[in-house]
Parts: sequence; structure tokens; C-alpha cells
Amino acid sequence: MDNNTLPFLKMQGAGNDFVLFDNRTLKIDDDELSKIAPVLCDRKFGVGSDGLIALCYDSSKKADLVMVYKNPDGSDAGMCGNGARCFAAYAVTLGSPTEFSFRVHDKIYKASVDENNVIISFPLETKVAEEKVGSEAVLNVYTNTEHVVCPVQQDQLEDEKQLITDGRYLRYHNYYQPVGTNVNFIAGINSDELCLQTYERGVENLTLACGTGAIASALAWHHLQQIGDGSFSYNVKVRGGMLKVHFDFDDTTGSYKNIKLEGPATFVFEGQYYL
Repeated sequence: MDNNTLPFLKMQGAGNDFVLFDNRTLKIDDDELSKIAPVLCDRKFGVGSDGLIALCYDSSKKADLVMVYKNPDGSDAGMCGNGARCFAAYAVTLGSPTEFSFRVHDKIYKASVDENNVIISFPLETKVAEEKVGSEAVLNVYTNTEHVVCPVQQDQLEDEKQLITDGRYLRYHNYYQPVGTNVNFIAGINSDELCLQTYERGVENLTLACGTGAIASALAWHHLQQIGDGSFSYNVKVRGGMLKVHFDFDDTTGSYKNIKLEGPATFVFEGQYYL
């Protein structure tokens, strides 16, 4: 790093914002990334974001690139869907083809970039499980990271103070320890459209959008309506805009597959951070 500076890009996907940088030559290791994430993500003393993303080569040669994602508290996330879309658009500006593969932990994702619209294909087959946690009835949907979904009335989505309280209760509940969970509050608009607010683990607050939460919420909304077999596309309205979730459902196995997340990825600014 020249003069101890880190060149970075700021991006956002439906209001979910990220600090990204090319780590292929810098080679900042995982421990160091965990240390600098809280500094860079701090909205008063750093750049400010919902997460830090490092773009790396895949030394295992299983995928074209690796996305390393750190929460603002420095912890690892399972997968970040909105971050992945920003990562994909960023990779294309660095010379990547518009369709490529990337690895997050041990899973391989596929990206398709068309200007500022990005589709991420998830290596995921999942189910919706109905659970009772304390007095709360929730739907548990694993989307390569932990999520629960809570159906609420439309007007309850406006009471953000209450959503934070309820989100924190479930996120830290003993039932989901030791890793905790992300918590999604949804209200259906029609058969294939819903509104969503997500309390994100690691951010410890509501965010303007959550990609893996949008997937979990779309599958949960399909499950609640008992629509059955088929291929579906759901619009998920988040505070920061609109995300689209595509999936297939097999009634005989009760499983969801061919899951894709589609939405915007927008460049905001670039700069140098003085470490």
C-alpha cells in the first residue's frame, strides 16, 4: 500500500452500501480485514458502509474470483446478496467478463452483469421451516446465511423502533445461538409482491436492503400462500428500492432451487483511505 493508503470504491445496491477494494495485489490477510472493517465501515470516523468487500484471486482455482465480506463489526457473513451484486459490477470494471463465477467461503456463485443490473445465481436448495421461538411464530429460511421471516401488517413496517426491538430479540435469542440470525419483517402486497424490512446481524440495525433476506422473504411469502409447484419471480420492495427474486419450487420435496437475486448495483464514489 503506497504511503499506507487503501484505494477503495463506495457502491450501493438498493441502498445497501459497501466499501470495496481490489485485494489481488494488496493481499491484506483475513485477520487484518477483520480489524480494518469496523474502521472503514464507521459512518463518523471512516468511509461508512454496511460492509467491507475485498476482491481476491481464487487460489483454489474453483472459481474466477473470491469475494471476502466483513460485517461492520469485523465478523464474517455467510453470504451478502446485495454485496455480491456490487462485487460483480466492480469486477467487470476491473476487466472481468460480464458472466463469471466467484467463491464465497466454500460455495460457488455465478454473476451476470448488464450495465448496473446484476443477477446472482445461488448454489442453493432450501426449505421453509415453521418454528415457534418463545411466543413468536417465525419461518426459518437458510439462504447460505441464517434468516428468519416474520409476517406483519403493512403499517407495522413503519414502526422501525418496534422492528429493531423485535429484531434484536430474535437475533440474540438462545434458540439461534451461537451464530444468531438475521430477522426479516414482511407484508404481502399481492401474490408475487411484498414489502420487507430487515434487521441485520453484524450491522445490528435495520438496513435499507438485504439481498439474502429478500430471497428468504420471497420464499416465505410463497410458502404462506401455498401456491405450489412452478417457476416464480417475486418483487421485493425494500426501503432502498426494488429487488427481484427468481426461484423454482418442487411440491413433492418441498424444496426451492434455481434461486437468483436480481437488482441494481450503483457506483457512488472512489477514494483513498489513510490507514
